[in-house]
This record gives sequence, C-alpha cells and structure tokens, in this order.
Amino acid sequence: MPVEVPVGVSGRHIHLCREDLDALFGPGYELAVYRQLSQPGEFAARETVTIVGPRGVLEGVRVLGPVRTYSQVEIAMTDGFRLGIRPPVRQSGDLDGTPGIAVVGPAGALNLRRGVILAARHIHMGEEQARTLNLSDEQPVRVWVPGIRGMILDNVIIRTSPHSCLELHLDTDEANAALLSGGDKVKILRP
Repeated sequence: MPVEVPVGVSGRHIHLCREDLDALFGPGYELAVYRQLSQPGEFAARETVTIVGPRGVLEGVRVLGPVRTYSQVEIAMTDGFRLGIRPPVRQSGDLDGTPGIAVVGPAGALNLRRGVILAARHIHMGEEQARTLNLSDEQPVRVWVPGIRGMILDNVIIRTSPHSCLELHLDTDEANAALLSGGDKVKILRP
C-alpha cells in the first residue's frame, strides 16, 4: 500500500555559516526566530538578505537557522532565470561546481564562491519509520501526485535522521507545476 506523505513547499532561502552571518549582520550576530519549520531544530529567521546575480536581484531572501558549517543558497529555476544563473540540482551540502553569488545584508556584503543550488526533491523521515517501510537513507523513490495536474515524480531522495518528521520537500516551481500547497498529500510508490 502506498505511503501517504505531506508536502512542504520550500521557497527561496539561504543557510549561512558563522563567518558569513557575521559579515552580513555584524560580529557575533544571533538569528531571531520568525517561525519554526517542520523539521525539529530548523527555523525561518526574521532576517533576510538580498541576492545579486549577473542579470537580476532577489530581495527579501529568508535566512534559515540554525547556523551551518557552510553557506548555501536554495532557489527555484525561475529565480535562476531572473538572476542570470543556472544552478545544478543538488542535495544539500553538495556544493562542488556550483555557481557563486553576491549576498547583501544590513552590515555588509560578500561574494559566495559557490553554493547556489536547486535543491533535489527529497522526503524527510525518521530512521525507524524508514526501516518499517523498508526504505533507506539516500534511496531514490517515485512519488505519485494526485489531482488535475497529477504526475509521477522520479528521483525523490529519502533522507533519514533520528528525529525527522515525514515530509516531501519541493521547490516552488515543482509545487506550482502540480498545483500543490503545503500540507497536501502525495504517495510514495515502491521503487
């Protein structure tokens, strides 16, 4: 029987390392929680930055916390067209060979050498739940999206951790193509 999964739509955002947070917001700056995200410990911060590409600008790009060991910008392809860049589809943290971008904050600016990606679609789930479903971390699966713009999504990566909450993460382009909103339900199909 297919497993039902809630959808989370991920808008453009940036993850920052400590050094880059200090450069953009000032030394020792601490992010303020705007709202908690579905995955434990993750939050949307009140802080936003401006992303500047070769052909365009995106203002109000939300910073996500907590601070990471690397900085990474996650956008949709339509954002890439606006900025004038073509980022690759990657899993979080896989930044080799990705384009860089200029980032402007209230206390300074920086040029990221790399780190702009289209996030690979993925399903977060707890390790125990994955074992129960005979799924494993990094395993690709197919997902059925019901509805008038229904589709099958290939190459959806299972990402497990001890405390993850079950949720499919799609970027705004993918969600819009299928007329999906946060909280809608899709189903994992057996590989």
